[in-house]
Amino acid sequence: MIQVGIFSGYFPYTLKEQAQKIRAHGFNTVQLDLAFKDIDFSTPESITKEKAKTVRETFRDHDLPVCCISGYTNIVHPNPAERKKRLDYLKAIIRNARHFGSPYVISETGTFNTESDWVAHPKNKTEEGFQECKAVVKELSQIAYDHGAMFLLETYVNNVVGSVEETVRLFAEVDHPGLGLLMDPTNYFESHNIDKMDGVLKQMFDTLADKIRISHAKDVKRSGGDKSEKHADIDASESHTFRGVGEIELPAPGLGSLNYDYYLKRLSEKHPNIPIIIEHLDETDVPRAKKFIDGRLRANGV
Repeated sequence: MIQVGIFSGYFPYTLKEQAQKIRAHGFNTVQLDLAFKDIDFSTPESITKEKAKTVRETFRDHDLPVCCISGYTNIVHPNPAERKKRLDYLKAIIRNARHFGSPYVISETGTFNTESDWVAHPKNKTEEGFQECKAVVKELSQIAYDHGAMFLLETYVNNVVGSVEETVRLFAEVDHPGLGLLMDPTNYFESHNIDKMDGVLKQMFDTLADKIRISHAKDVKRSGGDKSEKHADIDASESHTFRGVGEIELPAPGLGSLNYDYYLKRLSEKHPNIPIIIEHLDETDVPRAKKFIDGRLRANGV
């Protein structure tokens, strides 16, 4: 059966408190965010084998194996110094991934916009932008492979790699054992295709199913009159406060229009025991969101 997990970063506590609270909700796996009130992981140098082992063993002690690790950053930031800083940190996570308990480290593909990691830029959809991103992905995939890990891409419509077609192309051109896919179907929808949901979901799984290693659970809907970049007011990283921009809003699972029955059916065909990680919520909404996901899994027998 599909395993239900959650990002550890939605629980802004010490390491032990974090593990206790997540386990109390009935989860059996986590996507690990390196954010704790009592352990510093703010620089590449602060990420060590010994500290990683402490984190890994604490979650194991609470029956919460780490299924993957968050490394979200703008990997194509247009400022060279800032890009190097971000990539150095991501590479440090990748090199230590196995010590944290999982080979899988996840990041989005980035944007050439300097104001936000989630806002589009004209260069994102150019051949130059694609090739620049591809070179970074290839390097990260090799580093991951060299350290027994795998770099997972999470696509997003406003980033360099956002559409199903762009994702298929990247995997064709970076055919590397150190590269995999984080499947989050909500990230592929824009105003022009959200009304063709089942067709887009079918295209995703028909072309990318064999690349998937981890899956996410949030939702998608039209944003209505508010086209601004939306963030929740919670104690978490920007990747966890983000709720959408422009025509599309990305709320918690069960609060949008994603066809979860079709999503879970297709996901389970080739990945019957895959972790699905709940996101885009605050701590108070965790019980409702988990009940929703558990209910759809039960209804579909997966």
